[in-house]
Amino acid sequence: MDNNSCPPSKPGAYPSDCEVREGYRRIAREKATHENRSQAWKNSLPKAKEIKLLLLDVDGVLTDGSLIYSHEGKESKAFNTQDGFGLRMLQDAGVEVGFITARSSEALDRRSQDLKIAHLYQGAMNKLEAYKEIINKTGYKPFEIAYMGDDWLDMVLLKRVGLAVAPANAVQEVMEMVHYTTEQTGGHGAVRELCALILEAQGRLKEFLQLYMNR
Repeated sequence: MDNNSCPPSKPGAYPSDCEVREGYRRIAREKATHENRSQAWKNSLPKAKEIKLLLLDVDGVLTDGSLIYSHEGKESKAFNTQDGFGLRMLQDAGVEVGFITARSSEALDRRSQDLKIAHLYQGAMNKLEAYKEIINKTGYKPFEIAYMGDDWLDMVLLKRVGLAVAPANAVQEVMEMVHYTTEQTGGHGAVRELCALILEAQGRLKEFLQLYMNR
């Protein structure tokens, strides 16, 4: 048995001393992780405070980058529910959301409908054109826009927005040019982390947490 693991308590029983100690260790690890990221997080808060529109790449950001094909050749994707909840909170806070991806899939159409995404651009091999179209439609300034991408196709937008973000699985060249790199990887909470950053910067994160704690 691992020194950090405990035998589970019987159903309905109080946690054992071992489980209590492990709980404190887990809290300490989470606190240390937050402190390690806090400087990069704090440095990004002034930029995140200005954001009115969040644009996201899809593969490698909203997903882990895996492509799954059925026998009929249809493409499917796996999306993270925590990412989706973060995007809903962001929209409730008045921040618009858009997806820009070079690929096209019915799965993304369905996900966008579920989340009521304001701007969806599929098959966008030239992401800059999509970006300019969004700016023309919304009137937002570059400093009011955030973008998260993981690969070279995203660099053209990352260098133009007010808050440039990469997931932990991004290629090195992308991580070197962004303002913030998430601790989580694409498809596994990276988008939720970015949503939390923006909500905290705009003074809404604790408000939403309190709202759901009091339900």
